[in-house]
Amino acid sequence: MMQHQVMALAALCQITKQVQKVAKYGQFNAHEVDSLLHSIVITNPKQPEDVYTDKFALQQGYRTLVEQLSADGKKDVELVKYVGGLIQLERALAAKPQALNELARRINDIERRLDHFAMTDDTMVASLADIYSQVISPLGQKIQVFGQPELLKQPHIQHKIRALLLAGVRAAVLWRQMGGRRRQFFFAKRKIIAAAQQNL
Repeated sequence: MMQHQVMALAALCQITKQVQKVAKYGQFNAHEVDSLLHSIVITNPKQPEDVYTDKFALQQGYRTLVEQLSADGKKDVELVKYVGGLIQLERALAAKPQALNELARRINDIERRLDHFAMTDDTMVASLADIYSQVISPLGQKIQVFGQPELLKQPHIQHKIRALLLAGVRAAVLWRQMGGRRRQFFFAKRKIIAAAQQNL
């Protein structure tokens, strides 16, 4: 169970790192984000590992998680805010059955379109961004994204960030389903670090 919680936290860290890359530098590497975005449509996995089939895609996430929780690690305040915001949004989503039903309907539509488009195709990214804007964002406090203002004004950059944030909510869902609780960041730090290091 702890390994699965840590996998979900690593995904959250990996996703927020990608958000930073897009917001600050406009970088969106299709290979790096493909499995993260794909996790959105894996809604009924047989086992938790099925949500993130490319284990190497989470390597940076595991490293970041260790850094953030280690006493001598390099802390990233922005990243902590993103992760906290995504966890809060997921809790708000879990309390709204109507929003959950709408989310499921829209994700099914995305899954059907995967027969014709790659997940990182611009039209798919825009659709994922739309789901985040219309279904998730209104549920709670908006996540403030830090980056270059001239980049953040561009619609295609906004789409990429919102699509990634939707993937972040998916990771937060998995974390909670695996028994993840906020208090563990304080009381189970060493266990989380040890579990993350096993994946490096």
